[in-house]
This record gives sequence, C-alpha cells and structure tokens, in this order.
Amino acid sequence: MAEIAYARLPQRFRALCGNLVIRVEDFPTDEVMDEMEAETAFDLLGLFQGVGLAQHYESAPFAMPNMIHLYRRPILDYWAEHDETLGRIVTHVLIHEIGHHFGLSDDDMERLEAEAG
Repeated sequence: MAEIAYARLPQRFRALCGNLVIRVEDFPTDEVMDEMEAETAFDLLGLFQGVGLAQHYESAPFAMPNMIHLYRRPILDYWAEHDETLGRIVTHVLIHEIGHHFGLSDDDMERLEAEAG
C-alpha cells in the first residue's frame, strides 16, 4: 500500500527523495521517541530520515538512502478514529514527512495530496 501510494505522487516530488526506502514498522524505536519528544508510541505516524538532492544526496560518499518509516499501529489507530481511507492516510503521512523535511508549505503539501488523489 505504501509503495503504491508513493508511486502515485507527482514525479517532481518523488525526485526530491533520491532512492527512497519505505519501511513499515509497528512502532517507533525508543530512541526516535526520545529524539522527537513523543509522549507515547502512538504520537508518531511516520518519520523521514535522510538528505535530499539539494543537499548533494547523490554525491555524498557514504550516504545511506533516504528512508521513510511508517508506523503501522499508530496509523491503524488513527484510521480507526477518523473518517478517511487507509490509503489516503498513508499518502498524507508520506507527503508530510517528505514535505516537512524539504521545507514545503502546508499549502504545497495540500496541492500534492490533491494531485495524488
């Protein structure tokens, strides 16, 4: 589902990410929770880690690939409490994790969500 949602995002947006790896995990690690100052494991739906092409992603000598962590249980709980499809929630998390990392405005991200359908 995450790969399908990512593939539907506009190419110009996906190009920001380089060779993105999407990982689905049940919950964020304790280290991530501490770093993000999350109160509970359900506070985070996703996390982007990496650098973009603008920061010389391709030329970094030992750069790890850009990565998005999607946290399955928090996403499922959010889905159960809201009137949205699971696919739309996954798309939203992908766009916002990538978008915030690259400094996009909320308006930019809303337009991207509309384009992704």
